[in-house]
Amino acid sequence: MDQKTDIGDRIRLERERLGLTQPAFAALGDASKSSQLAWERETAYPNLKVLAAWARAGADVGFIASGRVTATGLSSEEETLVAYYREAPREVKRAALSALISASAADAVSGTQMRDVTMNNNAVGGVQIGFSAGAKVKVPKRS
Repeated sequence: MDQKTDIGDRIRLERERLGLTQPAFAALGDASKSSQLAWERETAYPNLKVLAAWARAGADVGFIASGRVTATGLSSEEETLVAYYREAPREVKRAALSALISASAADAVSGTQMRDVTMNNNAVGGVQIGFSAGAKVKVPKRS
């Protein structure tokens, strides 16, 4: 399929992913069902006002425009965490990943729910990771 054909399909896919009918999806952007049909048939294209309304409703307008999935589906807290991770120095990224891997491995072995994950910067280049399972605090060994 060429790029033109893909856009109409992607509009339909996003509408269906959100569980909306053609009239309901069109109404998000103050448009009619006939406009929605035209967009999905690619005889017309939505304007920025419509795309912005769809984005506020949870549509991945980056996907509609480019064909690449861009929406993360993350909560605002998760998006903040990802933003902090991306800005962190390499050592902090490694420590954070190590904490997650250690907690996941310990959880799988012990069968208990992990909670109270902590990370302390003990010295330059040294980070200590700890987490608790039940009442015990476990500190992974440094490698």
